[in-house]
Amino acid sequence: MRLARLLLPLLALGLAALLPATARAHVKATLVAAETAIVPGKPVQVALRLVHDAHWHTYWLNPGTGLVTSITWALPPGWKASEIQWPAPTVLKDHAGTVTGNGYEGDLLLPVTLTPPADLAPGTSITLKASAEWLMCEEVCMPGDAKVSLTLPVAATAAPDATHGARLAAVVAGLPRADAAWKLSATRDTKNVTLTVSPVGAPTGKPSHLRFFSDDNLVAYELPQTIVPNAAGGFVLTLPISADAPKDAAQLLGVLTSDTGWLANGALRGLRVELPFAAAVAANSKPETQNPKPSASGSVSQPSTLNSQPQAVGLLSTLFLALVGGLILNLMPCVFPVLGIKIIGFVNQAGHDKKKVIMHGLVFALGVLLSFWTLATVLAVLRAGGDQLGWGFQLQSPLFVFGLAAVMLIFAMNMSGVFEFGLSATGVGSDLQMKSGFAGSFFTGVLATVVATPCSAPFLAPALGAALTLSTVESFAVFTAIAIGLAAPYLLLSIFPAAIKILPRPGAWMETFKQFMAFPLYATVAYLTWVLAGQTTENGSLMALFGLVLIALGAWIYGRYNAPGAKPARARFGLIAGAAVLALGTWTGWPADLAAQTAAAKASGAPEVVWEKWSPEAVAKLRAEGRTIYVDFTARWCATCQTNKKFVFHNNDVLRTFAEKKIVTLRADWTNQDPAITAELAKYQRSAVPFNVIWKPGKTDPLILPELLTPGIVLAAVKG
Repeated sequence: MRLARLLLPLLALGLAALLPATARAHVKATLVAAETAIVPGKPVQVALRLVHDAHWHTYWLNPGTGLVTSITWALPPGWKASEIQWPAPTVLKDHAGTVTGNGYEGDLLLPVTLTPPADLAPGTSITLKASAEWLMCEEVCMPGDAKVSLTLPVAATAAPDATHGARLAAVVAGLPRADAAWKLSATRDTKNVTLTVSPVGAPTGKPSHLRFFSDDNLVAYELPQTIVPNAAGGFVLTLPISADAPKDAAQLLGVLTSDTGWLANGALRGLRVELPFAAAVAANSKPETQNPKPSASGSVSQPSTLNSQPQAVGLLSTLFLALVGGLILNLMPCVFPVLGIKIIGFVNQAGHDKKKVIMHGLVFALGVLLSFWTLATVLAVLRAGGDQLGWGFQLQSPLFVFGLAAVMLIFAMNMSGVFEFGLSATGVGSDLQMKSGFAGSFFTGVLATVVATPCSAPFLAPALGAALTLSTVESFAVFTAIAIGLAAPYLLLSIFPAAIKILPRPGAWMETFKQFMAFPLYATVAYLTWVLAGQTTENGSLMALFGLVLIALGAWIYGRYNAPGAKPARARFGLIAGAAVLALGTWTGWPADLAAQTAAAKASGAPEVVWEKWSPEAVAKLRAEGRTIYVDFTARWCATCQTNKKFVFHNNDVLRTFAEKKIVTLRADWTNQDPAITAELAKYQRSAVPFNVIWKPGKTDPLILPELLTPGIVLAAVKG
C-alpha cells in the first residue's frame, strides 16, 4: 500500500506531459494581496490563492504521501520574500477512508510576507511575479504549475483590499502559534511520542477532534492517534513514531489542531508545537492528580466521596459500551474469518444432541472469557510495573504481527483448497475435533480472542480506554463484558436449537462457502502487512513480504505432494520439502523492530551509516574539504536499490571501512520528483536508479559503480 502511494505521484509526474491543459485545471492559482498599494519599506502581505475543484486537494509542508506546494519568486531588486506561512492542515483520505496525507481542499490562501526596499518612489507601480508548483490529487494525482503575478501601485499609505484583505488578515491571524492559555510537554520512547496539553487556569476553549501533524515525519502521518482527557481539563495524545522518522530526534515539531479551535471564540485552529523531549516520569512518581476516572461522558473527574454515584453510573455505561463493543467485534474484519469458520462447525453439529450443541457453545464462551481474563491479568501486571500500554499492545511487536500474518495466510490457503490437512498432518487438531470436541471449541474461543484484539469497534475504544484507568476489579469487569459480547452470538445459536435448524443443511455449497471465507483472511493478512510496514525498516518490510511468499510456497508444496491417495514416499517428500521452505520463509521474513536492530548493531561493534541529504552544494563543500564522498541515487520504488542497501550496508566490513576512512554518505532520494537529481543523473547519461558514485580527494570525476553491488565491489572501489 505504501509503495503504491509513493509510486502514484511519480507516475503522475511522468504522464503529466501527455495530458491536455484542460485536464490539469483542477486547481486554479492566482496571487492576491491584503492591501491596495505598496508602502516603501513596509512589509506587504500577499498570498498564493489555490481554488480546488470539489474533492481535489494539494499538500502541506509535510505532505505524508505527495509533494509539497512551492513558490519561486522573481522579484525586483531589493525585495525579500518569506517562506510560505502554512495554515493548519487537515487529514486527507481516499474514498475508502484510508489516510493518504496532510493538506488542503477548497479555496486556500497560502500567505507570504514580502518586504520592499525603502527607496521606492510613490506614484510608480510594481509587478510581483512568481512560479507556483503543486501536486493535485483526487482518485489520481497530477502536477500543476502556474505563473502568477500581481501589479500594485506604490503609495505613501495603503488601504485594505476590498476583496481579499479581510480574509487574508484572518488567515494570518489564525496561523498556528503557541498560546499562553495552553501548556505542552512531550516525552518519547522507541515506538511512541506522548504529548500532554493542559490549560493554564480554567480552559478558555472546548477543543475537540484533535490531530497532530508532524513537520519532520517523526510522527507517522497515516496511523491512528490516541487521545485521552486528563484531570487538568486537557488531553494526553499517544503518537506512533514513523518507521522513516529522523534518527535521535530531540524535539517534537508540528501543529496540534482542534476542529473547534483552542480559544474561547473558536479561534486558533492550530497550536504550534516546538518542544524538546522531557525525561519520562518515573514509575513511582506521583502525578498531579491521583487515579482520575472517566465519567459516563468520557470526561475525567477527580476522586471524591461526593461523586461516587456518578462514578457508578459511569462504570455501568462503560460496561454497556464494552458489551456492545464485543458484539460489534463479530462484524470486524479481524474476527469475521473466525466467525465464518465456527459457523461451518455449527452447521456440521446441527444434527447433534441438543445438550452437546449447548455445551459446545458454553465451552467456546469459556475459552473467550478465560482469554480475556488472561489479557486483563497481563495488563494489570504490566501496568503495576509501570509500563504504559494500550489496547492491541501486542501489535506493537513486529514479531507478533509477522507471525499472525503467516498463520492467517496458511489458514487462508487451506480454505482456498491449496492443501488439506490429512489425518496424519492434523495431529492435535484432528484429535481435538474428533476425540475432544469440547477442547476444540475451547481453543476456537481462544483463537477468536487473539485475532479480535487488534480491532477497535466504535463502542469498544472508550470502554477499553476507561478500563486501563479503573481499578483491577473494575477493569476485569470491563473485559468480562467484552468477552460476553464477543461470545453472545455463539451462545444464542447453541442455546436455541431452532436458530440452528434454520441454517442451511450440509452439502456441496459448503466447499464454495469455505473458499469464499478465505478472502476475509487474505484481507486480514494485507492489513497485518500494512501494520508491519510501519514497524520495521523499508528493507525489513520488503523481506517480510518475501518471507510470506516463501511460506505460501511451502504450503503449496505440502498440498501438491500430499493430495488424497498420494504414495507414502511422495507424501513424506511433500511434508519435508514444504516444512523446509516454510522454515526458510520464516527465517527470511522474521522481522526485528528498530530498537532491536539498533541494539544488535551496537553489540556487534559495527558503526552505523548516517545518510545525509545530497545536494550539489553539499558535494562541492565536502570536496573542497578533501573528504571522500559516497553518493547513493535511490528511490523507495527501486527494488535493486533496496537489495543493494541490504547486502552492502548491513555488512560489518563495509561499515567499519567507511567509519575508519571517515567517508561521508549522501543519499539522493528520487522517490518523488526532484529536478536537481534528474539534472545530475542526466550529466552522466543516466535516467534511472540505482546509481552510485564515489568522489575521491584530488579526482576531477567520480568513480561510477555498477548497478548491482556487493560488499567486495564497494570495498575495492573505496580502497583502490
